[in-house]
Amino acid sequence: MWYLYGFALIAGVANAIQPGPNSTLAKTSTQPFFAGLVVVVVSGSALLAVGLLSGRLSLPDQEQVSQIPWWAWLGGILGAFLTLSQLFVAPKVGAGAFLGTLVTAGVLTSLVLDHFGWAGFDIHPAGLWRVFGGILMVAGVTLVALF
Repeated sequence: MWYLYGFALIAGVANAIQPGPNSTLAKTSTQPFFAGLVVVVVSGSALLAVGLLSGRLSLPDQEQVSQIPWWAWLGGILGAFLTLSQLFVAPKVGAGAFLGTLVTAGVLTSLVLDHFGWAGFDIHPAGLWRVFGGILMVAGVTLVALF
């Protein structure tokens, strides 16, 4: 199971790097929405290629699709919103403040999602130490944004 944390660690590094190339693409092409479409098309192509090469790509049947909760389809919209924030916000506030705010908001939101078991997550109560960790995240991102 520890390898999953390694995967998450690498994804975190990618998350920190991604706004740079994305916003550079938007700035250089002078077309932020074009850049967003490029990001989505390249992401989709990469998922398609890895899915096909690994033999793990298959489409759900109609019965499986009917079992998917309505809110599960919102991930694509949230991903588009995240990409747009990288294109428009990250260049203005800087990598540290952008990613610090992004990660801190994610941690605080995850505390609520875990505590109540919302959005498909198992319940993990928001105890004192988890909440304290969230407070430290807010303090840390405030320092990064101010200095």
